[in-house]
Amino acid sequence: MFSLPAHWQPQAPLEPLHLDWLAGAGLDVAILRLDLIDPLISGNKWFKLIEHLKAAEQAGANGIISLGGAHSNHLHALAAAGKRFGFATVGLLRGHPQETPTVVDLQAFGMQLHWLGYGGYRARHEPDFWLPWQVQYPTLHPVPEGAGGLPGALGCMSLKTQVDRQLSHLGWSDHDGWWLACGTGTTLAGLVLAEARRRPVYGALAVPDDHGVAQQVESIVREAGLVEPVYQLFDASRGGFAKVDAQLLEFIEQSEHACGVPLEPLYTGKALLALKQQVAAGKFAPGTRLVFVHTGGLQGRRGFTAQR
Repeated sequence: MFSLPAHWQPQAPLEPLHLDWLAGAGLDVAILRLDLIDPLISGNKWFKLIEHLKAAEQAGANGIISLGGAHSNHLHALAAAGKRFGFATVGLLRGHPQETPTVVDLQAFGMQLHWLGYGGYRARHEPDFWLPWQVQYPTLHPVPEGAGGLPGALGCMSLKTQVDRQLSHLGWSDHDGWWLACGTGTTLAGLVLAEARRRPVYGALAVPDDHGVAQQVESIVREAGLVEPVYQLFDASRGGFAKVDAQLLEFIEQSEHACGVPLEPLYTGKALLALKQQVAAGKFAPGTRLVFVHTGGLQGRRGFTAQR
């Protein structure tokens, strides 16, 4: 049985985002730097995990078993948290054994890995998927892919508090909405719940429509009992998950040089480019103030670089 680290309360700085195309459109954007909360347990992953970890603690579990791919930011943060805070972790991985920088880290952090193939991984939504794993690992608490679902969203609600505490540092009394990348929609759903219709939340889809993000967000919001949530999703997948093209890479390079914020091509880079496209299309009036959530994932840049 493990206990949550009460002493560790990660805080992300809120910084102004300086880019010519934002200034030219008269927009003020601040970026919530979740990539800076920790070298290993980075981005939005800890916030998505926290309620799952609380449930595991209450159940008297010894650790967590969860799912992801060979470049999974979720599994990386989970394995790092397990090593640091002393609980067991098991990862069920998509596909067949391969050695990526992420996989090397997972093993170094002490995570036990099982490769499911592609068919076996597709079965993860079947109602009896977890049964054999719970027999094999009876002391571990199962967590869905990406730490999704309502527990993951509830953990992300605290991001609003982090922003509210720092607005005055920017000279802002308020802001007009949120912009962030969506992989499962869990973080967006958490912000939608936290806002409770006060401000809109805009999600840039890093995955195609057939990944079911819209349905997942709707399911979480409905389970939480929020009526008529205010959010909007935009396609930023550029043709598929992990699809990267020359235009995106050039945009990331130019943006990093201009604002000094590191980006990665699967989530934050796509989200920022999608924001630029919507700004160019006149989506936001001059004077609009947005909070852009940097969801981390920078460790995944290594695997992408290795493939180039």
